Amino acid sequence: MESLTRKEDIMNDTSESMVYKPGQYRKKRLSVSEWSNAHIRNWADKQRKDAAQELKEIQPDAICFSRKIGVGALEIADLVAQKINFRVVDREILEHMAADANLTQRTVAFFDERYPGKMSDLMAMLIKEKSFMKNDYARQLAKSVVALANLEPTLFVGRGAHLLLPREKVLAVRFICSLEFRVKRLAKELGIPDKDAETRLKKIDEEQRKFFKTVYDKKDASPYEFDLVINRDYITDAAAAAEIVAAAHGQKFKQI
Repeated sequence: MESLTRKEDIMNDTSESMVYKPGQYRKKRLSVSEWSNAHIRNWADKQRKDAAQELKEIQPDAICFSRKIGVGALEIADLVAQKINFRVVDREILEHMAADANLTQRTVAFFDERYPGKMSDLMAMLIKEKSFMKNDYARQLAKSVVALANLEPTLFVGRGAHLLLPREKVLAVRFICSLEFRVKRLAKELGIPDKDAETRLKKIDEEQRKFFKTVYDKKDASPYEFDLVINRDYITDAAAAAEIVAAAHGQKFKQI
């Protein structure tokens, strides 16, 4: 397996010189540092409230989106989250946490205080079951995903989060589409020619392939990994796609 000493190059799906960042669309989002600070404050408040009551060791169900960059998954994630009261954790947040040992440590610390010893048990199980857990970055990413998933209901976008959580606790959704759909969407988003958008997407796709090969030792996403596959060439409306995901979530976890 490719060495992880170059992980900073591989973890960034796009170089700083590129205008487009995966997950970019018109909605204004908190920066990673703002998101981290806000959620750590919320967890601290929750911890004080939880101290007075006995907690059940039950992981909330989670939703994980897998996609090619440019398919529009983050917009759909925000719509789903509004419907079912989840918070969205996107690729940028996961990358930041996996690369920032201190932030991951603080997040895991909240989890450990709520559920003493559970993280060690979960990580031991993951390491036993998943061959890719032998590398340090995968372990760091897994700790972040497991802690976030257990602290509150979460919708993850990207970074293979569905591979790191118990299958029965996850609605795993794959978004697919033609290259043409992605090119047209990115070109419109950035106001650039289709040819330039296609060049950028090919570069991003190659970097994404390197990431999954390095971290998960996977070449492709098998459809058998997912509960639901949505083709954006035919389900073009983001709100309609969000309705489908919300309905599938309710069906899988018996909430409708």
